[in-house]
Amino acid sequence: MTVRVLPFARIREIVGSSALERRVAGDATAGGVWHDLAREFPALEPLERSTRLVRNGAFVDAATPLADGDELGLLPPFGGG
Repeated sequence: MTVRVLPFARIREIVGSSALERRVAGDATAGGVWHDLAREFPALEPLERSTRLVRNGAFVDAATPLADGDELGLLPPFGGG
């Protein structure tokens, strides 16, 4: 199946794109996609604990299963003022 990964802020800088299409197994989870990206882009590893995962616009945890066509947003911590 295919999911669309939407990295934001620092994560987008690391992966070099605002959107990535990924082929994943039928039993893929949000956290599994994150780990696959971290293997490809090792600079992501330190951001794992602070990155929020968003499936189709809703915050999810790493164990959340994904479905074909899902969008997975990767939101690093951010601040404002």
